[in-house]
Amino acid sequence: MPRAMSVSQESLMSALSDVVDPVVNKRLGELKAIREVSVEGDAARATVDLLSPASGSRDAIVKALEDAAASVGLKRLELTVASAVRTRQIAGDDPCPEVKNVIPVMSGKGGVGKSTVAANLALALLRSGARVGLLDADIYGPSVPTMLGIMGRPISRDGKLIEPLERFGLKIMSIGFLLEDARQSVIWRGPMIQGALQQFLKDVAWGKLDYLILDLPPGTGDVALTLFQKLKVTGGVIVTTPQDVALMDVYKSVSMCQKLNVPILGVVENMSHFIDSAGVKHEIFGRGGGARIAEFAKAPLLGQIPIDSLVREWGDNGTPIVQAQPNSIPAKAFKEIAERLADCVTRAVFEAHGGSAPVDGPKRLPILR
Repeated sequence: MPRAMSVSQESLMSALSDVVDPVVNKRLGELKAIREVSVEGDAARATVDLLSPASGSRDAIVKALEDAAASVGLKRLELTVASAVRTRQIAGDDPCPEVKNVIPVMSGKGGVGKSTVAANLALALLRSGARVGLLDADIYGPSVPTMLGIMGRPISRDGKLIEPLERFGLKIMSIGFLLEDARQSVIWRGPMIQGALQQFLKDVAWGKLDYLILDLPPGTGDVALTLFQKLKVTGGVIVTTPQDVALMDVYKSVSMCQKLNVPILGVVENMSHFIDSAGVKHEIFGRGGGARIAEFAKAPLLGQIPIDSLVREWGDNGTPIVQAQPNSIPAKAFKEIAERLADCVTRAVFEAHGGSAPVDGPKRLPILR
């Protein structure tokens, strides 16, 4: 009986390289995403670098790679999944040159839950394996310290850079950390706000981050203008609620982004609906607001967050719902939005770089078997 022909490393590498990443519609070989390929009999090992650890296409890519290995005669592929997040356009005077992507979470309207969305998206990205920071850019009304259950005075180890505080592995900076009393008001004019924001960007030791989430205050004033002038952001996330009274102000935030050539990555509809104990869905604040904003912004609707008292309770207790109850309905909604956001970030970076994007090395994620 003839012996089965062994599979060569080259044939496996070719098969794996032909798998397409659906996020950017490019072959993994073209992305140089396949590494450390080895074959032992009818089994093999390989490493794939995803364009984001939070990518919603992770499972599809892994399945396609397993099918590719089987197509050349291998019975088992032990796959190590890593990430190689691509980098936004960074100028020589960028205040955060080691931060790959900067994502402001914003809205023209107050009270729509920007801080809740920002904190939970940051934690969802972090839990995927990404390196994440959260900057509370709401100088007048900082709520991130309460929402993340963290207080303290930042220190400087080298006398030059301020060390951000950390919670759950998330790097955090807020004006709230510098106030003697959390109830103290910040009575500053525009130039003082601009100076503080520049310090929070340039003088904070953010280190190497895949994503820096910015929690912006409502409106289209000094904070947003300063950030967009001093920093090349990857793109913004617009937060709204469904009702018309909110949309009128949110449209203005979208318009500002368009005038300043700031890409809009997507829209999140917060407080979208309420599901009662009988499973009946109630659209308390109306319906379709997020979709209308998304259409106006020419951006995807990333998702809808239901009204749930657990979101408020855990936020007040200093542990956002994504961290406190990751299997709850709202936490799963935030996770799905984070996955879509990560893919939108990837596409925006590739578009900004003309179809390709630089990478400074892969980051290991858990092994899939």
